[in-house]
Amino acid sequence: MLAAIGAVLPVMPTTVFLIVAAWAFGRASPRLRARLRAHPRFGATLRHWEDHGSIGPRAKRAALGGMALGWLMVAAIFRDLLASVIAGGCMAAVAVYILTRPSHSAPGGS
Repeated sequence: MLAAIGAVLPVMPTTVFLIVAAWAFGRASPRLRARLRAHPRFGATLRHWEDHGSIGPRAKRAALGGMALGWLMVAAIFRDLLASVIAGGCMAAVAVYILTRPSHSAPGGS
């Protein structure tokens, strides 16, 4: 429900709620977990993350680009040095985490 609200309201995150919901349902139901891992669009990415802790280069670029855009929006809209520094510091920490994860070359490959 929170993810659906987040899809409509710009101030509410969507992805994090979808990830937590998929994780929780996957833990509760082995059948659903297998179905998520076999999904034609998201299955390979999920398998790479669960099996190897890897993030594909395209996903890394999207995440880093989204964070950079988000930081620029915070800096431009709030025009507050402290808010910009805090947001930038948090995003930089997440960016370091993303960049230190191994990459996989193709969605179907290892």
